[in-house]
Amino acid sequence: MAELDERARRIVETAVALAERDGFAAVRLRDVAATAQVALGTVYKRFASKEEILVAALELESDRLLGRLGRQSIPGETPSARVINLFTAVTRGMTKKPNLARALVRSIASADPNVTERVASFHGMMTALIISALRGQSAASKQEFGGDSDVRERQVAGILQQVWFAGLVGWAGGIHEVDAILTNVENAAHLLMPADAT
Repeated sequence: MAELDERARRIVETAVALAERDGFAAVRLRDVAATAQVALGTVYKRFASKEEILVAALELESDRLLGRLGRQSIPGETPSARVINLFTAVTRGMTKKPNLARALVRSIASADPNVTERVASFHGMMTALIISALRGQSAASKQEFGGDSDVRERQVAGILQQVWFAGLVGWAGGIHEVDAILTNVENAAHLLMPADAT
């Protein structure tokens, strides 16, 4: 992730606070600028849209997640158990702040061309964490993640992320609860890795 300067970080943190309190609609660039005590032009110089600000927030959270989960191997006796534990930790962590999580999901799904690179970075980090969980290894840094992973590992990681994100979208839209996301991921993991299903 590109390092944010002090003003950009303040803008992102302000947007996060607004989204946590009142959701996606509360993240208006004029309000972000006023609350962050920067000129509106300063916001636009660094971010083209509120979606881009929120996805930058996701990137910051990804770095924290990487620091927390990447230092040691994910617990579990089998690849599917470890992957399920990984998605459980990430999902529970995200949805502890439901307004923010819904705003992040909406921003990721926005199709805003300004967020493509950041969304791809998040996807890459999740792929790397999943592959590390499949192998029962820790993931010390993004540069080491998945560099030599085989095609099947990447396919499994991609499918599980698709199932997970579809579940997040359903949760964000009020269709189902968090537990349904995790149940779908667990079912997908067991279907993809039937030999080690517990």
